[in-house]
Amino acid sequence: MLKRQFSTFILESGTDEAGRGCLAGPVTAAAVILPLDFENDILNDSKQLSEKIRAKLKPIIEAQAITFAVTHLFPNEIDEINILNASMKGMQESVLKLNPCPEYIIVDGNRALNAKLGLKNTTGKQFTTKEIEILKSIPNQSIVKGDSKYLSIAAASVLAKTYRDEYMDRIHEEFPMYNWKKNKGYPTKEHREAIKKYGPTKYHRMSFRLLPEQLTLDL
Repeated sequence: MLKRQFSTFILESGTDEAGRGCLAGPVTAAAVILPLDFENDILNDSKQLSEKIRAKLKPIIEAQAITFAVTHLFPNEIDEINILNASMKGMQESVLKLNPCPEYIIVDGNRALNAKLGLKNTTGKQFTTKEIEILKSIPNQSIVKGDSKYLSIAAASVLAKTYRDEYMDRIHEEFPMYNWKKNKGYPTKEHREAIKKYGPTKYHRMSFRLLPEQLTLDL
């Protein structure tokens, strides 16, 4: 049974991301504030749930959450600021979209939410001074494997995963040879063989090692 709260604050947000290890597509982050009386016996870390269960949970979370937000950060931004910073920035952007604003934030992982604020990247959202101050002002705690410990982080993990999967299904129609509908952009053997045969697309992360070292792209 997952825990409801980490802090004593009523408006506590959980936040998480999906797609960090993919070769293609965005890294997707979500932030969720659940009511104190929220209950769900099925909700867990999205990686522990089937696609069918995640799809069932998504509308439940959206209907019962006090507020939620989802953010995609796309390959050009990932390539510029690196995937770790992009993952964190996506969670920061999601928190800023929440209404009401959270009083406390719990973050999946081992990195504080306000790390690397105000990156001077040329792509994607640029934080204003006011937004940076808001993020700095909210106490937060990183929790290793938090998505398997706290309901709000698990809810964020489900939203991040389902929204990202829906996006990958859409771009699959544009480039079906990579079979993103099945692999969601992860580095499967099939995906890498398609990259070798057809080359990378505008949706691939060019800062990632798209192929093993023994294979090269003819660019």
